[in-house]
Amino acid sequence: MSRRAGSAGPHTLAFVESPVQLLNVLEWAHLHALGAQEAPGPGLTLVVLSPNDPMTRGQLRRMAELARDEGYAVRWEEARGGPGAPFHTIGGLTPLLRRARRVVMGDPFSRYVQLLLTITKARELVVVDDGTATMEFVAQLARGERLVRWHRKGGRIGARDLIFAPVSSSARRRLTPSAKRHVEIFSSMPMDEKPEGVTVTANDFAWTRARFGPPRITKGADMVGTSLVETGVVDGERYLEAVRTLAKAHGATRYFAHRRERTDKLHRLAAETGLEIVRPDLPLELIARRGPIGRTILSFPSTVVHTLPLALTGTEVRVAVCDIDPAWLTQNASPRAQGFLSGVTGTARDVTRLSAVTAA
Repeated sequence: MSRRAGSAGPHTLAFVESPVQLLNVLEWAHLHALGAQEAPGPGLTLVVLSPNDPMTRGQLRRMAELARDEGYAVRWEEARGGPGAPFHTIGGLTPLLRRARRVVMGDPFSRYVQLLLTITKARELVVVDDGTATMEFVAQLARGERLVRWHRKGGRIGARDLIFAPVSSSARRRLTPSAKRHVEIFSSMPMDEKPEGVTVTANDFAWTRARFGPPRITKGADMVGTSLVETGVVDGERYLEAVRTLAKAHGATRYFAHRRERTDKLHRLAAETGLEIVRPDLPLELIARRGPIGRTILSFPSTVVHTLPLALTGTEVRVAVCDIDPAWLTQNASPRAQGFLSGVTGTARDVTRLSAVTAA
């Protein structure tokens, strides 16, 4: 692709709504720059569809700085800054969408992204990891199912879902490869089902390993938090007891909070477990790679059980994952929840499996 073509608008437009999505776009860009005739930097524009959550916004700001340091253009959109924000954002992005030759997205389940997909004429679409949700997206695309987040699957279809159904169906069709459209999935997640015609490219966190570390490793253990309580999947009291028991058994001293964990929950965890609560300012893959980090990292089923072993390749850090006991699930948890969480744990490579903990 020529510079002249890029000057009319970015030949690649990437939409991200979380820090991990932005990290994985950087990993994708790093990989595709290798051996290419032209580095993608000047032709790649990263569009941040900013959420309202303060922790997520803070991490996105830091990741945006790293992207700019790498030479990429970053466009920050207050996409949820009021009733008129979506119209303003979509209106401003429409000219770029119509000129872009390739669109990269981090969350194909996002209604915002699905709406933007109805505008673009890009012949190349790329989906980068949005954590374990990518596993479910790939399976749904392979089976031709409607796009529904795993923790909502099995629940009733709401009025908003019905109204948005035509847009969601259109997005799914556009994410299906055809003679006129190439679809790539860039992922570190295992995939049992591969949609026909889709190119799957492995993300091994080469940019992260080249840019940061190796880390200083401490003798103790660190624990990684999860937002399973916040999403209504796991009971809060059961989770607190599991964290307490796991930390005591393995001598954990720090708890790296998920960006969506509630403050009141974290205060309780600190008071009742003695763990130091750490609010990371970057995705955990970068935090761990920069160090210092514990020799053992304890986690419940989540994205990091797949990504941390890759980011920490060549170090002596051990990642251990604790299963979710079915008794921890709430009555409102999706019927799909237990099977999905078991699959996240069971398919993880280079990790130590821990049985579900019970109350001491």
